[in-house]
Amino acid sequence: MTATAVHAEVDQETPYARRARYLTNENGFAFSWPAVPIHQFLAERDRAFDAGSPTGLIALDISGDLCTKYPATTPTLLCRYVKIRAGEQLRTTFAASGEIFYVLAGRGESRNGNDTIDWMTGDVFCFPGGGETLHRAGDGNCLLFAVTNEPLLAYERLRTPLPGQAVIETTHWPAAEIERRFQEVWRRPVSADTTGSSVQFSTTALEPSSNTIPTINTAINTLAPGCDQRPHRHNGVAVTLAIQGEGIHSMIDGKRVDWSTGAAQITPATLLHSHHSRGSQRMRSFVIQDEGLHHYTRTPGFSFD
Repeated sequence: MTATAVHAEVDQETPYARRARYLTNENGFAFSWPAVPIHQFLAERDRAFDAGSPTGLIALDISGDLCTKYPATTPTLLCRYVKIRAGEQLRTTFAASGEIFYVLAGRGESRNGNDTIDWMTGDVFCFPGGGETLHRAGDGNCLLFAVTNEPLLAYERLRTPLPGQAVIETTHWPAAEIERRFQEVWRRPVSADTTGSSVQFSTTALEPSSNTIPTINTAINTLAPGCDQRPHRHNGVAVTLAIQGEGIHSMIDGKRVDWSTGAAQITPATLLHSHHSRGSQRMRSFVIQDEGLHHYTRTPGFSFD
């Protein structure tokens, strides 16, 4: 027996060698994850808006469809409704690099470490992830919509940033300032290449990118009554929360999805899609995408039909 043969035989007896798997071009690309579905979270919306539902979290979790061992709305995003009844409080800790909130209803405050944000309906705010956040409702019931990148960290079993070492910093986008920005946006001419009139939310820490946290970008998008968005696609998956969805529908890969105010829906990556405003009010939605991840990998993949 040659020295090479002996060496190979000995190596195969170690636990390290037994873990090894060898693939070829015939089977190396045979595996694929289940496709992200077109999905609308109506049952979760109904629970969140139920006047009798208790303080707590309502996850938009389709991990069964995605075949993940951890809760997930998409492979990189986990969204939740955060319900806080009048005068009550809720403590949350998310294993994420950052946490983003849109205030659907109510007035209250959230404290993370030494930072406290007083919020009201229409506000957007974010905290670094990993720490405890204490949410307190004011005199009325409150409902927030939260998004994190927990599935992305869970996939690689990554830890959250240590206190003071997160890329993002606590940031608040008040509703009044968002509305002022929209007044400017709506005065601008709309071209055929416009996918809506939107205000995006970024921070001083992430300039000049348009991201809210490094891998996630968020925006409020609007579409005037009677208008149609030009069909387009991108490599980032989108979760769209209908703030005002009456008379609005989407076409996603040829499938019509009628909006329901307060409900979120998934637009899978790469699928051709468009939104259509047929109601009497301007369409308004809070849009979350993992497009920040694709911009970082230089694969945004945006194109019109």
